[in-house]
Amino acid sequence: MRMPPASGRDNRPAAWQNAPMHQLLLMRHAKADRDDRGVADRDRVLTARGREAAMAMRRAMRELGLAPDLVLVSPSRRTKETLAALEPWDDMPLIDEVDRLYLASATQLAAALREISETVRSILMIGHNPGLHELAIRLASPTMASPPKALARLAEGFPTAALAEYAVAGPWWSLGAGSGQLLRFLAPRDLAEPAA
Repeated sequence: MRMPPASGRDNRPAAWQNAPMHQLLLMRHAKADRDDRGVADRDRVLTARGREAAMAMRRAMRELGLAPDLVLVSPSRRTKETLAALEPWDDMPLIDEVDRLYLASATQLAAALREISETVRSILMIGHNPGLHELAIRLASPTMASPPKALARLAEGFPTAALAEYAVAGPWWSLGAGSGQLLRFLAPRDLAEPAA
């Protein structure tokens, strides 16, 4: 057994400090119009309420310092409009429109994340339910100290324009069930109305 230094403090880095730590932000697209029956699902646009919710989420992300290096976005119009409402960024992330994210399953979403380079510290993925919600639940580790309220709310559902933030220890390629610590779960209803 290794003894601590004479000062009484062990100055070795903690195990987690030697592991790569990443930030994963999962966001569901904002509320989209369902009234126009002649429009293909991929082409559905955001409602006025959806645009407002996405802009409120942009303000919250900025206040919380949530700034991704890379944005992976489904090619649907509603996900791209959600992304547009999050702009402008202080530091423009790389944006990658990924065709296979459209209505993808949790397994397909996780596979896309596992392909990301280790040089990317923070990812924002904008996608669709049910796959996004299933991935969010799957990633949340029961052994890491996630806020119980956030876990309970996530279990209830993943509303439009909601955002889940995870700390992920380990490389992207090893991302799997229980590999993320849910740090927060925000829905538009949690955000205060901006002052008029």
